Amino acid sequence: MRIVLLSGGSGKRLWPLSNDSRSKQFLKVLKDPQGKPESMVQRVWRQLGEAGLRDRAYVATGKAQSEILYGQIGNDIRLIAEPERRDTFPAIALAATYLYAMEGASLNETVVVMPVDPYVDGSFFRQLSRLEGALDESAADLALIGVQPTYPSEKYGYIMPGAGHDAGLPYMSVSGFREKPCREDAEEMIRQGALWNCGVFAFKLDMLINILIAYDLPIHYEEMLKRYGSLPKISFDYEVVEKANRIAAVRYEGDWKDLGTWNTLTEEIDSALIGKGIVSDQTSNAHVINELEIPVAVLGLSDVIVAASPDGILVADKALSPLVKDMLKASDQRPMYEERRWGRYRVLDYRRYPDGKEVLTKWIFIAAGRNLSYQYHNLRDEVWTVVSGSGTVILNERKLALSAGDVFIVPKESRHSVRADTDLEIIEVQTGELLIEEDIVRLELQWPEIVQLCPASEGSY
Repeated sequence: MRIVLLSGGSGKRLWPLSNDSRSKQFLKVLKDPQGKPESMVQRVWRQLGEAGLRDRAYVATGKAQSEILYGQIGNDIRLIAEPERRDTFPAIALAATYLYAMEGASLNETVVVMPVDPYVDGSFFRQLSRLEGALDESAADLALIGVQPTYPSEKYGYIMPGAGHDAGLPYMSVSGFREKPCREDAEEMIRQGALWNCGVFAFKLDMLINILIAYDLPIHYEEMLKRYGSLPKISFDYEVVEKANRIAAVRYEGDWKDLGTWNTLTEEIDSALIGKGIVSDQTSNAHVINELEIPVAVLGLSDVIVAASPDGILVADKALSPLVKDMLKASDQRPMYEERRWGRYRVLDYRRYPDGKEVLTKWIFIAAGRNLSYQYHNLRDEVWTVVSGSGTVILNERKLALSAGDVFIVPKESRHSVRADTDLEIIEVQTGELLIEEDIVRLELQWPEIVQLCPASEGSY
């Protein structure tokens, strides 16, 4: 059995803490068993390890999320990165070709696909092996996990049981699906034995490989990468699930929740205040999550979420908070905060002048022992001021010591990298006519390989 975790999302439902590169699964607002901050993806990765399934797991994601995944989970994670954002059918097809061509998975191997961020207890992951049994016993094209509903939710999709279901079987046949019904319909479907659809399903690898062959699509990973941009932007549900001849589902009766909006997420946050701020005694059922260095005070409000980050500030009634995604449909603001495998950065200021010149100022944190890639930029010049810490900078193959108070000028097309000996803070000022994160040409990632590209001589700047 192989497990493919789907990591995507536009980052708008939990704005302003989430953005296009830091979607909801990366927000460290939960607590691990030791009481330390933990993101949803870190929680799921920990639970997979506790269930003994981590060595079977892969993460399918877009390039924009690769760095933060490495940063939060570690460099050993196996990523299958989309060359560009499409939809779930292309993403799962790419993962299938990777398992088949690069990992040598058998065509009879069971592939389990699931979201990267379900909020469940550890017993959920022990149910995944039941999907393999359901596929074998039912001869179904797909097997799903369905959650036993605890109330008639109008927010979730439902899996409808087939006629004449045998309660003695370890799985049920599926007759169809229903999305977000009204309360009365949900109550009736639950009486009929319907289950919540939690987005977890399994299939035999040969099923999807055969679909790709029938569509004249590549079944080898490298070729799929080349043709990825021509694949249709369509969901796996529409392209595969709705066309499946037979679907089975196994029942899960434990805790499950989708923490996709502020009102559901705050139900699992045990502190009314995260970050700088004050919540008055006259305030009830309010949560403040503040990533800024200035305090936020809430006085006398009830049932509200106040979230503040470099990307913006949200003050919303919890019940209406799911509408924030619709409010931001037209917004194309660049992310002002991002996490990378080496640390994180925050945009402090951005200005565009009448002559077209842009100036962007960043605060950059590089964790001790981590390094930036060896890279250059075609469109911008940079000036670095080292605020604290020490390390090594490589600039055009010259290796130099770096410490607090140093200033480095990095002209466009200059090859450069930095490694932190201690935690390192740098203020970076970029200037140019187009300042975008995509203006990075990476030459090497690992520090030992970077050092080999440079002569042995060292010096001062």
